[in-house]
Amino acid sequence: MAKAALLRRHLDDGVPLTRLAEDAGVPERTLRRWAAAYRREPRVAGLQRRPRSDRGRRQLPEDLVLVVEALALSRPVPTTAFIHRRVCDLARDRGVPPPSYSTIRSIVTAIDPGLRTLALDGEAAYRNLFELVHRRDAARPNEQWQADHTLLDLQVLDARQRTARPWLTVVLDDHSRAVVGYTVFLGEPSAELTALALHQAVSRKTNPSWPVMGLPDVLYSDHGSDFTSARLERVCLDTHTRLIHSRVGVPQGRGKIERFFGTVTSELLPHLPGYIPHGTRAQPATAPTLTLEQLDGTLERFVVEDYHARPHSETGQPPVARWLGDGWLPRLPAHPEDLDLLLLTAATGRKVRRDGIRFAGTRYVSTVLAAYVGETVTIRYDPRDAAELRVYHHEQYLCRAIAPELGTDAVTLQQLQQARTARRRQLKQQLRERRSLVDALPPDQRHAPETSAAETPTAETPAPTAAPAGAPAPRHRLRTYAAD
Repeated sequence: MAKAALLRRHLDDGVPLTRLAEDAGVPERTLRRWAAAYRREPRVAGLQRRPRSDRGRRQLPEDLVLVVEALALSRPVPTTAFIHRRVCDLARDRGVPPPSYSTIRSIVTAIDPGLRTLALDGEAAYRNLFELVHRRDAARPNEQWQADHTLLDLQVLDARQRTARPWLTVVLDDHSRAVVGYTVFLGEPSAELTALALHQAVSRKTNPSWPVMGLPDVLYSDHGSDFTSARLERVCLDTHTRLIHSRVGVPQGRGKIERFFGTVTSELLPHLPGYIPHGTRAQPATAPTLTLEQLDGTLERFVVEDYHARPHSETGQPPVARWLGDGWLPRLPAHPEDLDLLLLTAATGRKVRRDGIRFAGTRYVSTVLAAYVGETVTIRYDPRDAAELRVYHHEQYLCRAIAPELGTDAVTLQQLQQARTARRRQLKQQLRERRSLVDALPPDQRHAPETSAAETPTAETPAPTAAPAGAPAPRHRLRTYAAD
């Protein structure tokens, strides 16, 4: 910058170079060289001193320079002092003056960082640090969705009141960064659980503040077995959705959904009981008290009331407002029953009885089932809503069977099972209390036979003794016959 300021006096104000050379104490020839370089590239960077391209190599033959680089790129990584000693020994054997330590160090530090990373850390590290990434942003809502899983840094209570770490599957709209659907579950990710998140993403939400829905043009995911399942491929074919998988071992394309996972981890989980701080070896800071159902409701409130309502740092707009835009109609399935493949399927078929279908201790009825009494059907269901079933007969959709006692309110299957378990425990407790009362009663002597004083055993009456060995057996008082 000092060179540029000096040259501006000559180029802009017309001060002769001879006068500038006297004032600055710089040779006139040097000023002329600077001025020529500044005219070729009128930038401050053009006046900077460029480092020598042969730095550290002038004192060593080229083959020994290659030896230094080869030793520096070997594994395990040797110290610079070790490389200096080895090269000095080789130089003496060849009759070459041994290099100084600074020369060896300059050669080692001048190695291309990409080459060093590839040699010492592997291809994955090189790809993450140095390979160019083609980042593509969707131009409109529902053009592309991303789907992925993460293991939450949280412990919850399962149905048996045991602690477990839940998984979270999220479907995210690429354009607006809005959460289209999600599901939380225990156990490893599977195609069925991923399909539930996608089913919620496509369907209309019961929460009016969550309007995101419809079908995407592209569904982008990794190469997990749940995303490459035949069930998901069939749904994408039926709904005209392209299923694209990222390259194996290349997660850069899923950075947007990874960022949402980071938002959940940093802004929601630390405020919940059972949160596991980073680096604590899965030990929660507080005792876990949340159930999986309570965590599901907390996540929905965080997404709808917090994440969707505030401006996104990259787009500058709230995700829901960016998804809605100026108003448009999302693409929906031509046949709503096509999405039923995304629901859970009962492990065994159910027989249609005269009063409907029995599943999970609940009766489901429909007028269509009147023609299929005695037939075995297949049912699919949403564990978040146990009020209805989808019924199939020979892979053909029949109807939706409704539970009359659950039809007005949405009840999850877990709620239903917990309610039955609680009722059973209550009845068992009552039964134990009643039985304990009966056991505490005195013995019933109302119709007991009266015993005379002679029959009452006393202390003076000797107890009957066993017959000695070898004594004849007592004769029977009951008269018997030869035929007996």
